[in-house]
Amino acid sequence: MNIETTDGGTILIILAMALVTLITRWGGVFVMSFIPIGYRVQQFITAMSGSVLVALLAPLAVEGDAGARMALLSTAVVMLVWKKPLPAISAGLIAAALVRAM
Repeated sequence: MNIETTDGGTILIILAMALVTLITRWGGVFVMSFIPIGYRVQQFITAMSGSVLVALLAPLAVEGDAGARMALLSTAVVMLVWKKPLPAISAGLIAAALVRAM
């Protein structure tokens, strides 16, 4: 299936993606409304967010270039030291830019 990206095809794609995003988010909230949030469920939800983050970053650390690896390293170090996401993200962006510029 191909959608032309002229004459409103782009808008159609954006609307379809927005609809799918809303359905999955609202669907998750709907399903979780039937599940009592106990200690074990709360632990599972907390662990799930970390595992998704690792699943996203591990391939980048293994197969990424030197800029990507330096960005991951600097982001992790700044986050561990300052515990604030904005400086950590900024450090990662700057590190990747500097390594790739050299």
